Amino acid sequence: MTEARLLAPPGPGRRLRVMGILNVTPDSFSDGGLWSDTESAVAQGLALRAGGADIVDVGGESTRPGAARVAPEIELGRVIPVIRELSGAGVLCSVDTTRASVAQAAVEVGAVLINDVSGGLADPDMASVAADTGAPWLLMHWRAHSLTMTDHAHYTDVVTDVRAELLRQVDVALAAGVLPGALILDPGLGFAKRSEHNWELLRRLTELLGLGFPVLIGASRKRFLPQTGRPIGSAEDLTARDTMTAAITALVAGQGAWGVRVHNAELNVRAAEVVAAIGPNPVDQSTGVFG
Repeated sequence: MTEARLLAPPGPGRRLRVMGILNVTPDSFSDGGLWSDTESAVAQGLALRAGGADIVDVGGESTRPGAARVAPEIELGRVIPVIRELSGAGVLCSVDTTRASVAQAAVEVGAVLINDVSGGLADPDMASVAADTGAPWLLMHWRAHSLTMTDHAHYTDVVTDVRAELLRQVDVALAAGVLPGALILDPGLGFAKRSEHNWELLRRLTELLGLGFPVLIGASRKRFLPQTGRPIGSAEDLTARDTMTAAITALVAGQGAWGVRVHNAELNVRAAEVVAAIGPNPVDQSTGVFG
C-alpha cells in the first residue's frame, strides 16, 4: 500500500486502516520489554505487517498511566534504528512521540506519519515539524503527561469537551501551515478519562466523525475493557482483551472510522474485512455505535 492510499478514507469494499503497535520500551502496559532491542523490534514490526497491518507505529516512551518520561536521547536510540530498518524493508511506519525532535528524526529515516498523543500540547515545535515535513499528523486528545493524567479526568460533557479541545489543536496545526488533509484525530481513550468517559466517546462516535476529519480509535487491551477474570497480563487475559478489541474495531469500522491502533493486527484486520464486505456504515448512525 502506498502512502497516499494509506491516508485515503475507507470506502465501499475497502476496510479501515489498521495500525500495529510496536512498543520499543521496557514498561508499556501489556508488552513492555518484549521488543526492547532493535532486532526483536524489527522482527515484530515485520510480523505485524505480515498480519495485515497497514502501518507500524513505533514508540520509544511508554504512555501508560503513571509512566515516567525518558530522556530524548533514550527515545531516539530506541525508535530511530527500528524505523530505519523497517522502512528500508518496505514497511510503512509512524512514530509515536510527543517530541518534535524525535518526530523530525523519524521522518528523516522513513516514518510517514507522526502519531502525537499530546495533540501538539507537549511540544509547541511539533506543529512546525509536521508543516515543514508534510508528514500527516495524528492529533490525540490529551490533557497531561502519564504521571498526572488521571487527575484531569473531569468533564462537563466528555464528547463535547473532547471535540472542542481537539478543534483547538486543529486550529494550531492549521495556523502553523499543516494542510487540513494531513490531519487525523484520536479521542484518546484511556488518556485522562475514566471508564465511563471511554464508553461515552465510543457510543457517540458519530459526533466526532462529524468534525470532518479522519478518526482513529485506540482501544486495544485498555483497562476500561470488561475484566476478564484472568490474571492481568497473562496470555489468557490478553487473548480475551484482543477479542474485545476486535469487537470495537468492527463497531467503529461500521461507523466510518478511518483506523484503529491495535496490538493484534491480524485479528483486527479480519474484523475490519467483515465490515468492509457487508458495506459502508451498516450501523444506524442516528443512534450511535451501540444504539
